[in-house]
Amino acid sequence: MPVAKRIRPLDLFTKEEWAHVSRRSDLLGLGTVVHAWSVIILAMAAAIWQPWLIILAIPVIGARQLGLAILMHEAAHGGLSKNGKINEWVGHWPVGAPIGASLKAYRPYHLNHHKYAQQPEDPDLILSAPFPVTRSSLRRKIIRDLTGQTFYKQRVNQFANAMGLGIRNTKGAENRSQSAREAVIPFLITNMILLTVLTLLGHWWAYFVLWLLPMATWNQLITRLRNIAEHAVVPDHNDPMRHARTTRANLLERAFIAPYWVNYHCEHHMFMHLPCYRLPEAHALLRKKGITAQMEVQDGYLTVLKRAASKPEAQPA
Repeated sequence: MPVAKRIRPLDLFTKEEWAHVSRRSDLLGLGTVVHAWSVIILAMAAAIWQPWLIILAIPVIGARQLGLAILMHEAAHGGLSKNGKINEWVGHWPVGAPIGASLKAYRPYHLNHHKYAQQPEDPDLILSAPFPVTRSSLRRKIIRDLTGQTFYKQRVNQFANAMGLGIRNTKGAENRSQSAREAVIPFLITNMILLTVLTLLGHWWAYFVLWLLPMATWNQLITRLRNIAEHAVVPDHNDPMRHARTTRANLLERAFIAPYWVNYHCEHHMFMHLPCYRLPEAHALLRKKGITAQMEVQDGYLTVLKRAASKPEAQPA
C-alpha cells in the first residue's frame, strides 16, 4: 500500500513563517462555527420576514450547511479548538450532527484519504476517478442534486444502515451500522430541536423550507462541486503539489459555493494540520516564493467544471 508523498513544511517555509501560519486560535476556530450559525439564522429570519427572499435564502443556507461539513472536517484535524474536549464536542454536536454527519466515524475515514490521497487505497477515490465525464452526464448529476434525488438516496441508505437493513452478513456490516447510528441519532435529536424552536416561534414551515430544502438541493450540488474541484482531473496523482487542487474563488463563489477557505485544498493536502483560517496566508506566502506555479491551481469553479466535463459525447452508431 503506497502512501501519498509528503512535503516537509520547512522545505518551503522558514521557521518563523511556519510558526506564523500554523498557529491555532480558539477565537478564530470557534468563531467560524458562530459565524456559520449566525448566517443561517439571519437568512431564515429574513426569509420569514419577507417570503420573497426564500429564493436567496436557500443557496445561502445550503452553503452554510456545507460550511458546517467543512468545520467538522476542521474538527477532524483538531482545528476548532486547542482544547481537545471542546474540539470534539463542537465538531460533533453543533457542527456535524445537524447535517447528519458523525465526527467519530468521519475522522478515521478522512485521515485514510490523506494517507493514501489519489492512490488505489484512497477511500475518496470513488469521487474523483469517474472524471472527466461528458457534459450530459454532469448535467444529469446536477439535476439529481437540485431535485433532491441525491439527498433522498443518501438518507435512505444512511437510515437503512443505521437499522442494519441490507448489510447483514457482509464484511464490516456491524461497524457500518454503528457508524450510521452515530450519525442518524444525533441528526434526529438536533433536527427535532430545530423544528421545535421554529414551531414555538410560530414558523414550523421554516424547518422544511429553510433547513431541509437547502440541505436536499443546493447543499447537494455544491458538495458535488467541492468534490470535483478538490481532486477530479488533477495533473499528477503522485505529486503532492498536484494531486489536489486549489481553486481561486471570488466573493460570490466564497459566499455560495466554497465557504471557510475550502478552496485552498492543495495547501490543505500539502500541510494537513494548518488551520483552515490560515490557508489564505499560506497560499500568499507560497505565491510570493513562486511555488504556486508548481502547484495545481485554477481560476474559478467554472474553469474546473469545464475540465471535469471535457469527455466527448458518444457518437451515434
